[in-house]
Order: sequence, then C-alpha cells, then structure tokens
Amino acid sequence: MPDQDYERLLRWRPRSLQSRQLLAASIGLVAFLALAGFALDRAFVDVAGQGLRERLKQYAFTYAGDIEWARDGSLIAPDVPPDGRFNRPGSGLYADIELPNGYWASDSARGPQLPRGEILSGREEIFDGPLPIVKSDGSPGEVYRYGIGLVDATRSADAEFPYTIYIMEDAGTLPRQVRVFRQALWGYLGIAGAVLLLLQAVILRWSLLPLRRVIDELKRVQRGQATRMGERHPRELQPLTDSINAFVESERENLDRQRNTLADLAHSLKTPLAVLRARLDSGAEGGELREELDTQLLRMNDLVGYQLARAASGGHALFAAPVAIEPHAEQIVRGLEKIYSSKGVVCEFEIEPEVRFHGEPGDLQELLGNLLENAFKWARSRVLLTVRPGAAAPNRRPGLSISVEDDGPGIAPDRIAHVLQRGVRGDERVQGHGIGLAIVQDMVRSYRGELSVGASAELGGARFEVILPPGL
Repeated sequence: MPDQDYERLLRWRPRSLQSRQLLAASIGLVAFLALAGFALDRAFVDVAGQGLRERLKQYAFTYAGDIEWARDGSLIAPDVPPDGRFNRPGSGLYADIELPNGYWASDSARGPQLPRGEILSGREEIFDGPLPIVKSDGSPGEVYRYGIGLVDATRSADAEFPYTIYIMEDAGTLPRQVRVFRQALWGYLGIAGAVLLLLQAVILRWSLLPLRRVIDELKRVQRGQATRMGERHPRELQPLTDSINAFVESERENLDRQRNTLADLAHSLKTPLAVLRARLDSGAEGGELREELDTQLLRMNDLVGYQLARAASGGHALFAAPVAIEPHAEQIVRGLEKIYSSKGVVCEFEIEPEVRFHGEPGDLQELLGNLLENAFKWARSRVLLTVRPGAAAPNRRPGLSISVEDDGPGIAPDRIAHVLQRGVRGDERVQGHGIGLAIVQDMVRSYRGELSVGASAELGGARFEVILPPGL
C-alpha cells in the first residue's frame, strides 16, 4: 500500500471509541443480515422448486388414477381434470401422455408448441426445466416438467403396456413467487437492520456512559475542580480510576515533599550560616575561624545530604517491577558485618522466597540499610530479619511485612513515641534508636504503610516492623 494511501486511511479512521464500536458492529450486523437473507433466499428457492415438483407429481398421479382404456386400446381421458386450467388452451398448465403408438395432450396444450418426452420405464421419474416452448402468440416461453413412467398390465396377459405422463407448467410461476418473496424478505430485513442499528447505537451509548463519566471526572481533576476521581465505577474501570487517584495523590505528595524539603533545608542552614556570619563579624583569628568554618561546613554537608536523602526516598513508583529482597539484604549485611566485626553480630534471615518488594530498588536498600544498621549498632550478638507476605486484596499486588529485631537493650515503652516523633528540622529528627529512623518513617509513609516499634518477643531487644498495604 502506498504511503499516501496509508496516511489517508489513518486520517479517515474514526478516533472516537463509540464510532469505532458502532462501525464495527454495523459491519458485522450488515454482514449477518446479508448472509441470513442469502440463506433464506436459497432455502425458499429450494423449497419452492420442491413444492412445484410435488404439485406436478400430484397432478400426474391423479391423471394416472382417473384414465381409462377403450377396447381398441385408445386412452379415455378423465372428464374432470385435477385442475380446471388443463381445459383452458394456453393456460400455462399442460398434460401430455406419451403412448407407444401415439400421445394424448390436454386441451390447454392446444396452441403452444410443447416439448415432447420419451416413454420412461416403470416408476421412473424426472423433473427438469426450464425447457423452451413457443406460446400460442408465437412468443418464446419456458416450462418446468415432471414425468413418471407407468405400465398397464391389464390390457394384455402376454405383454405390458408402457406409457408416461408428463405435467408441465409455465416457468414464470416460480420466478414470480421467488420475486415476491425476495421483495418481502429484503424489505423486512432492511427495516429490521435499521431498527437494530438504531438500537445498537442506543445500547453503545448507554454502555459507554461510565467511560464518559470517567472522562468528565478526569477533566474536573485537570481543571482543579476536583481533587480525585470518584469511588463508584464499574469493575472494569475501577483499576483505571484507582491508578489515576494513586498517581494524582503521589504527584501531590511529591510536590508537598519537595516543598517541605526545601523549607526544612533552608531552615536548617540558617543556624550554621548565622554562626559563620557572627564569627566573621567578631574578627576571629584565622585558625579559630578555619576550625569553625570546617565544623559548620561539615554540619551543612550533613544537613544537605540528609534532606536530599529524604527527597530521594520519599516517593515511589506506582507501577514498579517486583524486586527480590534477599539479595539486597545479603549485600547490606555483609557490609555491616565488616563495620561491626568487633562485636561479632550474627544476622539471621527468615525470608519467604516468593515475597517481593514493589518499588524502587534504592528505596528497598535505604529501608533495609537504616533498619539493619540500627539493629547492628544496638545488638549484643544477634539480629533477625523477617520478611513475609502482607495482606492481600482482589486484583492488587500483595502487601509486605518487614521486621528487624535485635537482642540489645530495647526501647522503653515511654520512649517509643519520642522515637517516632516527627520534627521540623532535619538535625532535630536524627535521634532516638537510630540515625536513619526519620528517613525510614518518611519512606514508609510515602508507600502508605505503617512503622511500629516495640519489644522483640524472640530476642528480647527492640523490634521495628514495616507493614506495606496491597498496591495497585
């Protein structure tokens, strides 16, 4: 296909989903009606032909039962034929009886030139046509013919007397019946097709109404007239609307997180900058000023690193591929074992092989890294990492449960709230049981999960548990 024709076809192709469905359904409906009409037409033609044959056969058997034979062997026709048309010349219904020594024809056969037939053997039947004839007025015509061969054994004891009865009817009768039937058939099919197309358009419009409502709600969200999609939608559209809501909420959270991070960073840098300005204004000596400068630059570097880590770990991809957990956990534990080699801490895994983390690999490393580092720092000799599937929901990816336990001193119940408190300044939040707890807490919140802190029933120390809900 040339490129111009292909581009023209693409421009012609309807962009409306309703138009596409209506066009496809209309083509299917027209094709079905055409095939149904053709099948009904052929069936009627076959039935009409069979009916004509049976009618002519009935006339022939009536003649066979009513004819008599004279003593001289001549045929005596019945006084009352099976149909009155046999007595009217040129009526279109003809009878012809072929005899060994001649033939007999009905009064209707006077005038037209009809085809003569042969004498058939006993009980032999034929049905043929249309056969050409010449009508009484000299015009050409056609007839259908039925013939049956009979034998009269009563005329002579020594020999049988064969004869054949032919019944012919003008061929115009069957075409007229077929023509009338076709006019009625295609007329009714056309009316039925128009009604079905109209009904189909109404049904399509009704069936696509929920989709139009989704489009209207999405436009309202785009214009800022609504904050999220509605909750009541058909099951087929529910995953789509849930994904859109999750995407909108994720983008809104990302924007808020970026604003909060910039505000926190600006607020955190005020104090070091103010200290440096004060030292400069006080005329401090070079060595003292250099020492203060190194201290404040290190502090600002830590603040910037922490806030950037919060910004990077706070969001997650809605449709991230599943990530295996055990390889990342083993990599983190190998590094921590080197750092805390003097303590001889042993980390045990209870990770079910089929569980997966649905998010960014960096988020998983940050989450496991902070929790395991805190556990290694406070543990005496043992750390336990447990990963199990979380809650499940229909048509959603399963949730996830991650817990890290140690055999350290644990956390007093009255300090759990203090450990989990959410501060404003980044350096004020780095406190409690671990230095990365603020990052973990923000990350878990971005995944709409929960972080709980308590006592370990198995090891006796602290237990941090992260529960992520089923995702989209």
